[in-house]
Amino acid sequence: MAHGKSPESAAAGHTASASNAPEVKLAEPWLRGTLADVPVLTRAVLHALQLAREDIERWCGGLSDPELNARPGSVAPVAFHLRHIVRSADRLLTYADARQLSADQIAALKSELLEEASKAELFAEFRAGIESAASRVRAFNPSTFEEPRKVGKLQLPTTVGSLLIHVADHTQRHVGQAITTARIATAARV
Repeated sequence: MAHGKSPESAAAGHTASASNAPEVKLAEPWLRGTLADVPVLTRAVLHALQLAREDIERWCGGLSDPELNARPGSVAPVAFHLRHIVRSADRLLTYADARQLSADQIAALKSELLEEASKAELFAEFRAGIESAASRVRAFNPSTFEEPRKVGKLQLPTTVGSLLIHVADHTQRHVGQAITTARIATAARV
């Protein structure tokens, strides 16, 4: 099945959304020919962030506050994934900047699953976090991608490039979880 298409809408050339309204299908960001002037690794991370923003808007933008905070089957709510995507990107990019986490970042990490927030608050944080991450990713010089970095209390070894790639990987993992949870949370709609 093509990305973002339900079986019914795939034949019609439309994408499905949480509201099941047909939408105009755009190619995924990496297939649009955009950012051609940006180095390939940076471009891939930026495209992953753009796809994350588009997919979250498409699949989770129509959720109500209770649906965003719902825990079907005791899984983490969509609200958690939206917060975690941008807060973890911030943490990973802090390590890429050769810095350790601040007390505020650690407090935000500990509150990701505990907080209940409104749709307006969640999406404002999500949009701002994606934009901030994209700006920070763009600022890395490709000549630094092989530079060593240390992650966490254990000071685990990695590189700038590996951290940037993990921003993309980790973001997409949680986008998928958010979409799945959104689909389950909305299945009970009449």
